[in-house]
Amino acid sequence: MINAAAEQDDAPVTFDVANLELSIGETSILSNVNLKFPAGEVVGLVGHNGSGKSSLLKILARQVSPSSGTVLFENQEVQQFGDRDFARAVAYLPQDLGSGADMTIRELVACGRYPWHGALGRFTSSDEDFVNAALRTTHLEAFAERIVGTLSGGERQRAWIAMLIAQDARCLLLDEPTAALDVAHQLDVLSLVRRLAHESGRSVVVVLHDINMAARYCDRIHALRGGRVVATGRPTEILLPATLKTIYGIEMNVVSAADLSHPLAYAC
Repeated sequence: MINAAAEQDDAPVTFDVANLELSIGETSILSNVNLKFPAGEVVGLVGHNGSGKSSLLKILARQVSPSSGTVLFENQEVQQFGDRDFARAVAYLPQDLGSGADMTIRELVACGRYPWHGALGRFTSSDEDFVNAALRTTHLEAFAERIVGTLSGGERQRAWIAMLIAQDARCLLLDEPTAALDVAHQLDVLSLVRRLAHESGRSVVVVLHDINMAARYCDRIHALRGGRVVATGRPTEILLPATLKTIYGIEMNVVSAADLSHPLAYAC
């Protein structure tokens, strides 16, 4: 494994994954995964299709149980958390967002408050404040009464992220939040994600396909191939021809861009 970023052992981490294995029948999905996710950073998970990115994210989100290994969240095993306590700490946005299309944006965002009051709890003025703050943060106040199913792809993604903001979780897990979006909406969504981490102190783990988008918006990148971690480091440490070939299995090169702090990668 290419481990370009040496970190201090006492640096705070959100998730700490050790000796993680996931198998379905005779098929190995993840093997010997050992990773740390520093607190307060945007950490990108990259790799080719089938590399195990989404499976790893689902394990972090407690949607899937690993075959073996440990997953710590803030130094506590994730399975030791009660469901509501974990939902208050970690918010997960899957790829499939089929539900919620018939709600207004405000109703969808209000669903983020469920872990704090439960199904029978009263929606308080404090809950309302969180919803309004989430709408402001995502610039959706003017669309609050729109039906989610009538929104553009970028607006819909911002509405779901607003729901996670209202959830007031310390960590956001996002599975390909820019899938099927045009470039302008990808930039809009990822700019929002980065702002949430850097301005409000949230930790973010995001699955991305585009290595250049990952380099632009992530503080750190973990790369998987065939269910194994093959590289981890800062974007400038990952965007090297040899490292990119290790990740994607094809010849790639990079070029400097005057207005960017990292190079741009392209297939040869």
